[in-house]
Parts: sequence; C-alpha cells; structure tokens
Amino acid sequence: MSVGALADRMGIQLLEASAERLVATMPVEGNTQPYGLLNGGASVVLAETLGTMGAMLHAGPGRVAVGLDINATHHRAARTGLVTGVATPVHRGSTVVSYQVEISDEQGRRVCTSRITCLLRDAPPGGP
Repeated sequence: MSVGALADRMGIQLLEASAERLVATMPVEGNTQPYGLLNGGASVVLAETLGTMGAMLHAGPGRVAVGLDINATHHRAARTGLVTGVATPVHRGSTVVSYQVEISDEQGRRVCTSRITCLLRDAPPGGP
C-alpha cells in the first residue's frame, strides 16, 4: 500500500499496517519550520496518512475513506532524528471511523497527539 506522493516527499516510512494499528516514521530533517523545529503541519500529515490508511483498511474493497475532521495538540518540539506515529482506532463504524495518532520522538517523549475522523463511502464507478 502506497503512503501517497506527499507522504513520500516527507520521508514517511510505513512500518506496520492493519485496521487495528498502524506505525510509521518520519524524519525531522526536511520537515521543519524556520526555527528548526518539526513543523506542526508535518505532524498532521503523518497523522492523516496513518488515520486515513487505517480507515481504508477497515473499509475494505470497493469503499473509500475521506477525511471529515483532524485535530492536533503539539506537546513538545522535535529538532532532530525520527518521529514515530502510532495510530489506533477510537471508533470503527460502517460509515464513520476515528483514529488517535500518538507521535513520539526517539526518546519516546510525546510530540503530538492527533485525532482524525473519516467518512466511509462506496467507491465511485471506475474506482477512486
């Protein structure tokens, strides 16, 4: 499963993927804001990548997941190394799916907590 063009450009590497748990890493380098800290938007891209992929895995063939809502709380700065995102389901229904994504630095300290909610729909004729 591809993580998508944006995630590829940001260096996101998917390590584990199931509807129950997704894990990916992302380098801080190349994803920073002007002060040299991990950009909060980069954390949100990591969270949305994992949450949407989890929703797609839950939805199954012939269905697509589209984002409805995402939020993020940034707890601490990351300046170097890799951050790791772990997504776990909060709710997996037939039409709405929510995942919590916890992003930590290499020392295991929480950098960001995000929640993403996706709508599940039937794929349009001809595929997504």
